[in-house]
Amino acid sequence: MAARPSALQRSGRVLLYVVMIIAAAGIMLPFAWMVISSLKLNNQVFTAPVQWIPDPVQWRNYFDIWVKADMVTWVRNTLVVSVAVTFLQVLTGSFAAYGFAKMRFPGRDALFLLYIGTIAVPWQSYMIPQFQMLSSWGLNNTLWAIMLLQAFGAFGVFLMKQYYESIPDSLSEAARIDGLSEYGIWWRIIMPLSVPALASLTIITFVQTWNDYLGPLIYLRDRELWTIQLGLQSFIGEYNAEHALVMTGSVLSVLPIALIFLFGQRYFIQGIATTGVKG
Repeated sequence: MAARPSALQRSGRVLLYVVMIIAAAGIMLPFAWMVISSLKLNNQVFTAPVQWIPDPVQWRNYFDIWVKADMVTWVRNTLVVSVAVTFLQVLTGSFAAYGFAKMRFPGRDALFLLYIGTIAVPWQSYMIPQFQMLSSWGLNNTLWAIMLLQAFGAFGVFLMKQYYESIPDSLSEAARIDGLSEYGIWWRIIMPLSVPALASLTIITFVQTWNDYLGPLIYLRDRELWTIQLGLQSFIGEYNAEHALVMTGSVLSVLPIALIFLFGQRYFIQGIATTGVKG
């Protein structure tokens, strides 16, 4: 029979829960203020003390933002780019990670370290030659530039490789004996066993791409190509006195990634927790 926790252990656990609740409340407070402010009149947003209950509740703000701003175009462009980049990064990252984790070839470890070392190189150090290269290919001022820019990522390869190493090599060896190709092993055996890691990479990549501002700022000039981050920045410049609408647009920009993380958090936590566990 397991020993019952002592009074000191119970007190420590209660104290830990209290600290975590306070920390969670502090993290959620700005988001709650943003949501509440999106339902206020403009002259109520920055009142002191803070008015936590809107009176009256301005649901019309969520209609006006679609009329005054080109939200449909911004959301569509951001969704297209985010889905495409996420698909490409998950595909290329998982496939490259399979080669590094489950195949043997000369220089494999050195090549992996060299590739992972690119994570430490800031994008600002090579974004100018990268811009010149994409411009010479005629991809400047197109969504294709953003997709190609982020189609490959060393972090995804690292994350998937660490998870693949927790899968026993005996499964791959048995499949090779049965005549399955390396592509078949990756697709039919490794991928179905890697759902938590794939979900983690999907969420991380989608959120990062959705929130990207600098990449679209550099490559996208036409308004019909703007993503939601560029559009909201332009909207703030044009309607800087419409504080409630600015908050409404901010809520709409955060809502999709909040929902994705809410529904995928179980796989996300499982994928991060089991990454690096050896099989």
